[in-house]
Amino acid sequence: MVWRAGVDLSRLLAVSLTGSDKMRVTSRGQDAVRILLIISASATPIPPPAGDPALADVVAVLESQVLLQKLDFWVRNPDFLADELLNEYERGGGAEFLELAGDILASDEPEVRRYPMVRYLFGAFEPLDDALAVLRSAHLVVPRKRASAAGRIQRHDYYLTRAGRSAADQIVHEVPEFTYFVDRTRLVARLADGHGGSRLKARQYQQDEYRDAVIGDRIATIAPRVQERWRRCADGRRPPAAPAA
Repeated sequence: MVWRAGVDLSRLLAVSLTGSDKMRVTSRGQDAVRILLIISASATPIPPPAGDPALADVVAVLESQVLLQKLDFWVRNPDFLADELLNEYERGGGAEFLELAGDILASDEPEVRRYPMVRYLFGAFEPLDDALAVLRSAHLVVPRKRASAAGRIQRHDYYLTRAGRSAADQIVHEVPEFTYFVDRTRLVARLADGHGGSRLKARQYQQDEYRDAVIGDRIATIAPRVQERWRRCADGRRPPAAPAA
């Protein structure tokens, strides 16, 4: 199975590696697929901008690296995603969100699918240059820097091309190995719908483990606390037991 520009999709199958710190890290191929799926699920449809030949076939744009990093954080950290689903449930989002959180917590996702991110000055961050280089070289995503009148870089935007949309659709429909990432990127896009990177950053900073992590350290799991919170929510939803006869 081959993408445009000869990129072999089969070589980008998700692979877990073990770093020198014994923490789970992602492969370049896994990062490329995950980032493509995030952009495809979350980008805003647009007509091709005028005056830039490299953008002549774009179909959507995801604005700002902050937004991309915050979406990626939820995909890479199922425990934090489950907690955000509980937030949505408690805001009146419906029992579906409680059930989705329960499904995550009852599975091995918080352990097996968790790829911790490092805490930097402005929150969770992982370098995405290698993954974006794969996508850019295949003309699936076109990154662009937005500068102020003074020439200072203000924002990084990520343009999804027609080839990128086609590749993402191909993954969705033809590559069952990526079903997990397809489902999770769609769920994260749904949670974030209408919110920019700064808003998501503020929501993630409400977590003590996220906010108080030492700069340069990986953000710790919150799975045990979220498990307990889910049980309280689930118990509150159950009808009271019938009195003894």
